[in-house]
Amino acid sequence: MTKSETDYVLIRKSRNSLSNFLHVTMNILLGVGTIYVGVVSGSWLIGAILVLASKWRMFAVRPHYLFLNLKSNLVDLIVGFSFVLLTYFSGNELLPVHHLLAVGYVLWLLVIKPKTTEAWTLVQAIFAVFLGTCAASIFCARFNSAVLVVLEFIIGYAATRHVLVQNNNSLDDGFPAFIFATIFAEIALLAHSWLIVYTFTDFGIMIPQLAIILSIIAFMSAKVYSSVEDRDGKLKLKEVAMPVIFSVVVLAVLLLGFSKPIFNV
Repeated sequence: MTKSETDYVLIRKSRNSLSNFLHVTMNILLGVGTIYVGVVSGSWLIGAILVLASKWRMFAVRPHYLFLNLKSNLVDLIVGFSFVLLTYFSGNELLPVHHLLAVGYVLWLLVIKPKTTEAWTLVQAIFAVFLGTCAASIFCARFNSAVLVVLEFIIGYAATRHVLVQNNNSLDDGFPAFIFATIFAEIALLAHSWLIVYTFTDFGIMIPQLAIILSIIAFMSAKVYSSVEDRDGKLKLKEVAMPVIFSVVVLAVLLLGFSKPIFNV
């Protein structure tokens, strides 16, 4: 290798190192800033603007690509807005939950979101379902059930489409995504009349029961659908028995044993 080639390689490496450093730094600032700015300001608006600003590439396209970009980024947007809203709902007095939210958002941006494997894609979808439902349930507690139904339809559609598209099932992502979105909406409609929220006052943590239920259903459904896809439409019970049994047992324990809430909205 000549001296000029060596210099070129060194320059490339230094640029890559600088680029990686700036990427990590900017994401840490976004994750931490979004949460603590919300605490200091007592408003969700600044945090929401920061989330949208971080997605500027989504808007930097021709108008007819905007809707497609919006669908592709729905999971990330749901997670980002959920962190903002959960911060707002926790109040402007600094609590342990705010530190947990800041760490959680940074982990999402740096560790969870960049992954592209099938397992991590499922983690990303469940993350969106859990956080999105937490924010939607608390937000909609005093509203008409239609608001929660619409939000859960969007969350269910986004999570399902994300898993299917990332796992190269993009040709038939539409119909299954609408099916699961409808299921999410129906469960939300049933749950709205009895919104149970488990609270841990000392930490400022609020966890709606609906978020846990839909996350478990999303996990179980993904495992069953993946098994059917791998076997060309045939379901092998042995492959899905463990995740289904686990999900059913957890749901039964949750509904039968933990439906007397610490706090009921």
